[in-house]
Amino acid sequence: MKQTGQAATILLMAGGTGGHVVPALAVAAELINRGYHVEWLGSEHGIESTLVPKQGIRLHKFPVVGLRGKNPLRLLKSLFALMVSIYSAYRLLGGLKPVAVVGMGGFASGPGAVAAKLRGIPIVIHEQNAVAGTTNRALARLAAKVLAAFENDLPAIVIGNPVPDSVAAIDAQPSSLVGINARMLVMGGSLGALALNEMIPQALAKLPASRRPTIVHQCGRGRVAETNASYQQLGIEAEVVEFIDDVAASYVASDFIVCRSGALTVSEVACAGLPAILVPFPYAIDDHQTANANVLAAAGAAELLQQRDWSEDGLATSIDELTNNPSLRAQRSEAAKSVAIRDAAVRAVDIIESLK
Repeated sequence: MKQTGQAATILLMAGGTGGHVVPALAVAAELINRGYHVEWLGSEHGIESTLVPKQGIRLHKFPVVGLRGKNPLRLLKSLFALMVSIYSAYRLLGGLKPVAVVGMGGFASGPGAVAAKLRGIPIVIHEQNAVAGTTNRALARLAAKVLAAFENDLPAIVIGNPVPDSVAAIDAQPSSLVGINARMLVMGGSLGALALNEMIPQALAKLPASRRPTIVHQCGRGRVAETNASYQQLGIEAEVVEFIDDVAASYVASDFIVCRSGALTVSEVACAGLPAILVPFPYAIDDHQTANANVLAAAGAAELLQQRDWSEDGLATSIDELTNNPSLRAQRSEAAKSVAIRDAAVRAVDIIESLK
């Protein structure tokens, strides 16, 4: 798909959480670098409302909703809203005339892809998780190319998860620090994780102060006061933040991480070469976070702890091992780097450009 004359337009479709939006932004940056004009189709209330306009990309917002797990009345209303969104997307595509549409997950991809099929516009979809989502399983039948971050149940080209350039460029080396000089990063994703906020202070309290790491804990919106209080009541010092703006810098400044296992987080942790303790969100659809975590665990890069099985003593032991065993951290760091794919955005755009 080569350009002639005026910059060709490509419509990106992604919405909801950072796990969909951040990879799509990485693809957008690569498209713009190659001279394309990028427009964005998203939902009304997702994180894209904040992140996309900051990049100078025009955002078109539709009221899209999921169809899964609804009662009959809500399902009927959702189907009606979906038809309205497909019609709106059809009209939008008629005005934009994109040479391709690229779906990066979330409910926002559905209406745009159906409308694109009706208009004969090539569709590319990318599945971030190790278990394909409902929307992408349906859209795979319409797509000219199906891409995936990991091997899953879709007939897809595995290219990795597009990550920000700042993360892809990380080349940090494992340190030999132990105890308070070792640095632990806690991340619950863009929304935080209440279970991590509650359990980690309790687990750290099981360790002697001399064997605890330095702690940076990202707790999520509106949870700084309560998380700080949990640490303070146990006499533990920690830097608690609501959100991390420069995640690459936080990765570089850390010796290991305790986090959820969303697809983007798993891919970024691999690129950063960070030893990890992964705690999948237990209520994720199709348990996809466990499947994501298994990618690093199988490589020897991470320990997988199921929330239903963990305990304060068990988590304390896992933290102690990474805090005070630099050799183990180095081993897991190399394992993480061995499964990292740093050029996923480049691979994605190469495939988009190959469309006829």
